[in-house]
Amino acid sequence: SRNIEPFVHESVRNIPVAITKEELEGYYEGFSNRTLWPLYHDVIRPPTYHRHWWRPYEQINRRFADAVCQEVAQGGTVWVHDYQLHLVPGLVRAQRPDVRIGFFLHIPLPGRGIFAQLPWREQILRGTLGADVVGFQTRSNARNFVDLACWYAGARQATGGVSFEGRRVEIDAFPISVDFDRFERIARSPGVADRVREFRSRLGDRKIMVGVDRLDYTKGIDIRMLAFQELLSSSGFSAEDVVMIQSAVPTREVVTEYADLRSTVEELVGQINGDFGSVGRVAVQYMRQNLSPAELVALYLTADVMLVTPLRDGMNLVAKEYVASRVDQLGTMLLSEFTGASTELGQALIVNPHDRDGLVAAMERAIRMDPAEQRRRMRSMRRTVKTHDVHAWARKMLDRMQR
Repeated sequence: SRNIEPFVHESVRNIPVAITKEELEGYYEGFSNRTLWPLYHDVIRPPTYHRHWWRPYEQINRRFADAVCQEVAQGGTVWVHDYQLHLVPGLVRAQRPDVRIGFFLHIPLPGRGIFAQLPWREQILRGTLGADVVGFQTRSNARNFVDLACWYAGARQATGGVSFEGRRVEIDAFPISVDFDRFERIARSPGVADRVREFRSRLGDRKIMVGVDRLDYTKGIDIRMLAFQELLSSSGFSAEDVVMIQSAVPTREVVTEYADLRSTVEELVGQINGDFGSVGRVAVQYMRQNLSPAELVALYLTADVMLVTPLRDGMNLVAKEYVASRVDQLGTMLLSEFTGASTELGQALIVNPHDRDGLVAAMERAIRMDPAEQRRRMRSMRRTVKTHDVHAWARKMLDRMQR
């Protein structure tokens, strides 16, 4: 239905933009998640370039832009987020040249060799260049955008960004983060401490490895499972010594690739437990569900080793949530070099998730790491996340847009 009224929550007034089921299939499930998502994640899965998905993507972007233009005050600020709305900055600028516009991409942006595949590359770039400030998770993503804008959209490189249609567009990295104080507050609550004791009592005197991910093929859950299987078969560790907890949040299950991934992961869990588990003692505890914030933080505090090993990720906030939750200063994190977070959290054990031998070796090292080294590494990472929290991220980009 298009008869949706605005609603207010605390100090935020929300203006819904109506989308029909048919439009959603082409705009979101199609172009956004089967064309742009795999393309931007280094073609881990082949993108699909259906022409009939482009039209609803364009239409819905225009609908969002029209809604924004009706609501924003004279000389106001518009902050557009993510790959589903690439065209909105340009569409807003065409109607409302009086406003300041920012665009932030939450996922990676590939270089020219991959992005060149996109049939609508010029339209995507020109739409994004409607912003005054374009933000990315990492400097390498920002450099990719400058190169793409100059190569395919007719922009010219300038100090701090590009010149486009007589305007200067500032392009920079604004690494996103988490609400450090909120996670720390939850971690110190009595209920969470009780839950951690309960988890450890159930799991016994074993090293506990934890993965928390959306059930997405970019997260490398299946490769992580294979590495854990190899750890149990070749390193001298058994299910009596170590257990893996994998929380996999369901997502986009109507898309074939995601349904296939779910089947693969669940089959691997069965194989590992069949080969290495025993009565009352599984090797892998698998949960396909959403967790409450308190339950999630309790899981982070239970983890001796946190496994954050995506094949490609813009930032990966799980890594930062884990660090913010570790008020005990303990725990070790394996962190993929292909996450934006790896550029900030260098005290994690940085791994190449495609390197199975290296992944297994890092798991062994993490399990054996002494508490003094854990504390040294965790203290450093906690300082970074506390200083550069989500509020600092928002202030930095909004200030840049105003300037």
